[in-house]
Amino acid sequence: MTRYNKTSPSPKIGLVLTGGGARAAYQVGVLRAISEVLPDTVRNPFPIICGTSAGAINATSLAVSADNFREGIRQLEAVWANFHVNQVHRSDLAGVLANSGRWFVSLLSSELGRQQAVSLLDNSPLTKLIKNRFPFRSIQRSIYAGELHALGLTAWGYSSGQSVTFFQGAKEIMPWKRAQRVGVAARIGVEHLIASSSIPFIFPAVKLNREYFGDGSMRQMAPLSPALHLGAEKVLVIGVHKKAENLSPSRVKVTGYPPLAQIAGHAMNSIFVDSLDVDLERLHRINNTIKLIPPKILKENDMLLRPVASMMISPSEEINEIAQHYAHTLPPVMRFLYRAVGAMGPNGSTLLSYVLFEAPFCQALIDLGYRDTMQQRDEVVQFIGCDQ
Repeated sequence: MTRYNKTSPSPKIGLVLTGGGARAAYQVGVLRAISEVLPDTVRNPFPIICGTSAGAINATSLAVSADNFREGIRQLEAVWANFHVNQVHRSDLAGVLANSGRWFVSLLSSELGRQQAVSLLDNSPLTKLIKNRFPFRSIQRSIYAGELHALGLTAWGYSSGQSVTFFQGAKEIMPWKRAQRVGVAARIGVEHLIASSSIPFIFPAVKLNREYFGDGSMRQMAPLSPALHLGAEKVLVIGVHKKAENLSPSRVKVTGYPPLAQIAGHAMNSIFVDSLDVDLERLHRINNTIKLIPPKILKENDMLLRPVASMMISPSEEINEIAQHYAHTLPPVMRFLYRAVGAMGPNGSTLLSYVLFEAPFCQALIDLGYRDTMQQRDEVVQFIGCDQ
């Protein structure tokens, strides 16, 4: 919930882009469809943009192009539609063996972990890609010009255990502090994106100020909160998992012990998925509660609160099933590594869907996001408020 903004001619819409590794390609398709259905007069429909993990990279791409939303989408799609694993992490035999070797040695010697960053994979190619693609100075220029109100990226502190949203925005935005989550003003740079998208164990943690940070989806109990703190009065959420249709799935008999990839896939879902559903449910419940309070009571108690409208666009198909069809596009070294942990089989497809950074799979997700959004284009246009 947010306070009334009496001076704003229209509600500020916050865009929330969740984490999900390679699944975030779906968000690009949704955004492309939105850019096509909106009138040409709309320069940037989302003055507040929040992202976590891979969603943080998409969010920053939109923020640096806030003065030209459609061009920003075109540039973002050009990256995802031509993605290869080696643009995210080293996938050559020497690179994988060297990094994995250090990781296994660190399990036996804690001293190594204190001396250098250790992880299963080396994500230095992603750092290089971001440095080359994102003109970070454009963020502040767009804020000065009024094209962007705020950009917020969330990471998780390994020492404090806090969910920290680093934000860059209008000067009236104040930092916040809640239970296990805080908002900190910062000049957004490549280090914030890498920190937000550093999946535990797989990618190394990043030191920001006094603390090491990892993937922002970890313990992010209120993923909608940053957008509301930054001033959003409506929120559009782009998820990366199909909404469950059966809330009570049937129990199935298993014939063997679950492979490591299946366990890791469930862990990924708990990091990237579960908290969003809970937070949306909480938002709807609060909205309904506020509607039951008479306006007179709100006014007498100086509670200038109102329901926050929300809309979520999520995949109509199971992304892990799509990933199975494109598993063969991975480099040989990565196919061998993922096969060893069971990720190349049906039971490991969930994990595979998070790490399959290859163009054919990403393009399939872009197309899916585009179709899903076009099927509800009238609702999207009405929500954004550009149907005139």
